[in-house]
Amino acid sequence: MIADYETLKLIWWVLVGGLLIGFAITDGFDMGVGALLPFLGRSDSERRVMINSVGPHWEGNQVWFITAGGALFAAWPLVYASAFSGLYTALVITLLALFLRPVGFDYRSKMDSTRWRSNWDWALFAGSVVPPIIFGVAFGNLFLGLPFAFDEFLRPRYEGGLFGLLTPFPLLCGVLSLTMLVMHGSVWLSLKTEGALRQRSGRVTVLTAALTAMLFGIGGLWIVLGIDGYAVLAMPDPNGVINPLAKSVRMVEGGWLQNFAHMPALVTVPLLGLVLPFVTALLVVKRHEGLAFITSSVAVASIIATAGIGLFPFVMPSSLNPDHSLTVWDATSSALTLNIMLMVACVFVPLVLGYTVWSYARMWGRISTDHIEQHSHSLY
Repeated sequence: MIADYETLKLIWWVLVGGLLIGFAITDGFDMGVGALLPFLGRSDSERRVMINSVGPHWEGNQVWFITAGGALFAAWPLVYASAFSGLYTALVITLLALFLRPVGFDYRSKMDSTRWRSNWDWALFAGSVVPPIIFGVAFGNLFLGLPFAFDEFLRPRYEGGLFGLLTPFPLLCGVLSLTMLVMHGSVWLSLKTEGALRQRSGRVTVLTAALTAMLFGIGGLWIVLGIDGYAVLAMPDPNGVINPLAKSVRMVEGGWLQNFAHMPALVTVPLLGLVLPFVTALLVVKRHEGLAFITSSVAVASIIATAGIGLFPFVMPSSLNPDHSLTVWDATSSALTLNIMLMVACVFVPLVLGYTVWSYARMWGRISTDHIEQHSHSLY
């Protein structure tokens, strides 16, 4: 074995979180571009510039999402079962929206028709806007607790529906998620385009960066002042037999702030989420788009990591029965499964990262409308 059971559980919490952050950073910027597509491009050539700025990467970027789903299934089967059964409608809507992206990219320029292309632009818009909102709403509901519980056979029972998830705080998180990725996408466009499109992208970055920081700050204050968190009062040995019903959990005031209180250095993470959007906007204004994309990526990672740190060790809190909440320690697969997965990850994750870096380096450079017109039949 590579590590003991308790350490493996912690390692896979970090790895699953890293996969989600990787998905938000990579697929996030092309979703941001898609969300801006009907509004930022003033002509068909400019919209094709926007699409082709992400054209070589969007399919590879979505692999992060698929990998995160697979890792969730293998590492946290109880979380996977509970979430996918209870949030089935929301997940189906997400998948239907994601289906619009590949067909939109591939079919948009197949016909030289304004109406045809405009319809596909709106399809790409929907496929880029709906998933971030739903993911943000889902994260927001984790802080409130989801209405599920288990029977004596560990079969999840979910009491609630789609509209029960759409309360004010989760909706704020959904808007934050979308705004954050639109900021990230506009930075990417500033980095990859020229002329008027580059200038308009910079203005969008300034606006969305300010909105991202403001919404993130409001969300933080909401949690501090108005949302009780969960705290584990008693937990069986993390190295022992898995039993999510054997612990004792209570809702306490300031429960989601406990990890930051125990390790004050962690406060750096939400501070980065507040400050870096403004740094990103400043760098774009100064035409340092490469650095701006790095700071935007770190801002996205910091905002997601703040939620993960605040929730730890909870992965899926229960509002029906807090004792049935799923945590890092009691929702995982066996030690053998986690060890095998870790060995596979140690081999293939560096290969995937290396190939990703190589592909971005090979396809680097700005895209102009002249380039689109000269290669009209070979590009999206």
